[in-house]
Amino acid sequence: MSNSTLNNALKGAPPPDWTRRPNAKDGLRTRARELRARGLAYREISYELGVSKSSVSLWVRDLPRPSRLSYAENRRRSAEGVRRYWAAERRVRGAQRAADVAAAAAEIGDLSDRELLIAGAIAYWCEGTKKKAHQNSERVVFVNSDAGLVRFFLRFLAAAGIQRSDLTFCVHIHETGDVDAAQAFWQEVTSAPADQFTRPTLKRHNPKTNRKNIGEGYHGCLRIGVYRSSGLYRKIEGWASAAMADLTRSSLEPVLAAPGEGFEPSFSAPKALVLPG
Repeated sequence: MSNSTLNNALKGAPPPDWTRRPNAKDGLRTRARELRARGLAYREISYELGVSKSSVSLWVRDLPRPSRLSYAENRRRSAEGVRRYWAAERRVRGAQRAADVAAAAAEIGDLSDRELLIAGAIAYWCEGTKKKAHQNSERVVFVNSDAGLVRFFLRFLAAAGIQRSDLTFCVHIHETGDVDAAQAFWQEVTSAPADQFTRPTLKRHNPKTNRKNIGEGYHGCLRIGVYRSSGLYRKIEGWASAAMADLTRSSLEPVLAAPGEGFEPSFSAPKALVLPG
C-alpha cells in the first residue's frame, strides 16, 4: 500500500492519543480556547493566563471570532482581565522582593562596633541637626519618623558610650493625630520611661494641605536629644567626614599643607582609606 493510499484512507480521522506528545503548555492552551469560546479578546486572554498574545493567537486562531461587544462591555472585560493579571503578578513580585531583601540582609550580618559607629554617624549626618553659620550649636539632636531607624540610632548612641539617662525624647505630631497613642507608641519603641519624654510638640493644621500621613499608622516624629553632647557631636562630625572623605582630595592634603617645596602633587588616588579605630 502506498503512502498516498494510506493518507486518503485516514483523512479526517483524529490521531490516537498514544501518538500525542505531552506539552508543558497544554493546560494553558486548553484554558485559552475555553476563554476564547466565552468571547474574550486576545489581550484579555493574555492578561488572564500571563502569556503573550502571539501564543494566544496560535492556540485559538481556528476558533470563530466572538461577536462584537459594546464599548462599555469591552472596557469592563479589559479592566477585569488587567485586575486579575496584577492580582497574581503582585504576589509573584512581592515574593521576589522579599527574597531580595532577605538575601541582602544576610550579606550584612551582625555589625561590629566600628561599623555601627560609621553607619550611625552617616545616619546622623543625613537626619540629625548640624551647626550652621547663623547657629553655631554643637548639640546632638536626631529627629525621625521611622521606628527602625530610631532603634538603630539608640544602638549607635550606646556604642558611642552614651547613657540612656542622658537622653531626652519629644514627640512631634500633627494636631489632628492621636497624641496619646503616638506617645505610647514611641515609649514602646525606645523602652524609655515616661519621665524622659517632654510635652509633645503639635503642628498646626493647614486646611489647604492634602496630607497623606494619616490613619492608625501615623505616629508623628520622635526627637532624640543628648545632654552635654558637644564632644559627641565633634566625634560624629569626624566619623562622618572620614567615611565620606574624597580619596583623591585626601591624597593631596599632605602636599597642599606644605607648599613651596618644589613638589608636584600626584592626582592618583590611594588604594584604600583606613578609618581610625
